[in-house]
Amino acid sequence: MSRFENSMALAKSSLQVLRDDKQLTLLPLLSLLSTLVVGVAVLLPAGLIARDGTGGYSGSKPLVWILGFIGLVALSYVAVFFNAALVYAANRRFQGEDVEVRDAIQAASARSHVLLPWAIISATVSVVLRAVEQRGGIVGRVIGSIAGVAWSVVTFLVLPVLMFEGIGPIAAAKRSGELFKRTWGENLMTNAGVGIAGMFAVLLGAVPLVVLLALGGPFAVIGIGAFVLWVVAVMVVSGTITGIFQVALYRFATGAPVPGFDPRQLQGSFRPRRAGRMGGLFGAQTPE
Repeated sequence: MSRFENSMALAKSSLQVLRDDKQLTLLPLLSLLSTLVVGVAVLLPAGLIARDGTGGYSGSKPLVWILGFIGLVALSYVAVFFNAALVYAANRRFQGEDVEVRDAIQAASARSHVLLPWAIISATVSVVLRAVEQRGGIVGRVIGSIAGVAWSVVTFLVLPVLMFEGIGPIAAAKRSGELFKRTWGENLMTNAGVGIAGMFAVLLGAVPLVVLLALGGPFAVIGIGAFVLWVVAVMVVSGTITGIFQVALYRFATGAPVPGFDPRQLQGSFRPRRAGRMGGLFGAQTPE
């Protein structure tokens, strides 16, 4: 089985866990709703302050920058918090235990002292990468894009580490990076596969939208509303699958059982690469 096929099999196993406990989707949904609320509460005032006397917008006001960064941190914390809650809930599910949404939220709240610093770090990295892309021309955009992908993959297991190992964000990032040396291909491919599947699902939902828009009138309104709900559903399911996969890889890496997953497929996620390719770059030099 190729690495891509193996990754798709892992994504399907994650989907099966979701089918067994659909309540897990409530956490990504709460994350999405909270993001909308925080975005309106924090970023809207920044937009109003940025208005100048001519009806345009100016980003040169210090208060705009301050509110903008606070909003970015707040949005980052919302995402980190609910993803951490999902990680906790999925882990309980793998342990064969029932878990309520409030239990997962309470568990994330108990680790907020490390989740908030990680959210600040994530927001800061996003700002830096964005600045590199905007100010560096074509080279900056290329470097920023590559660095962004590398950062996302290397920190893929940070939240399980933060939730279960009792260490701080910096140590958790290092720990995730160590696991990344062995998993660099699989988690990237699986995330790409989930993203591609989500894109096709959205395009599939656009077909009836086009038909209803062509009919016009109330049909167009119904089509737009239904399409928005469909996109939200796709985002929620994709986010839940990614969270489940994070926990599955983390449990396997730490020697814990992963019910519902083929150990051979999970083992395929931890094949170190040869030196001279990406594995050599990150220090994993053991032959496959």
